Amino acid sequence: RRLTLNDVAQEAGLSSQYLSEIERGRKEPSSEMIAAISGALGITLVELTVQVADELRRDTLSFVGFAPSASPADTTVLPPSSEALPAPTSHTISAGPSAAVQLCVAA
Repeated sequence: RRLTLNDVAQEAGLSSQYLSEIERGRKEPSSEMIAAISGALGITLVELTVQVADELRRDTLSFVGFAPSASPADTTVLPPSSEALPAPTSHTISAGPSAAVQLCVAA
């Protein structure tokens, strides 16, 4: 089932306007809001974090010319496979200029 912004906002207990501002990078959500949004999407925080890390890695590689850009069809939220887990043991994911999350992955 495809979720609309309004569906996710309602399920997460947020206004659709606020969720839209988060989506566009105009607002920085708290960790509690990120947890509510991931719950509304039906995924865990770990799955969300791994997906964001994968997208950032893909975007970075594409930017420097090492990988093709993701197609619009490649935006589905899916649980990561063990093959998709990053090899490094530490990643920093930034949700905005003042919000960074350090994720440590056991190798």
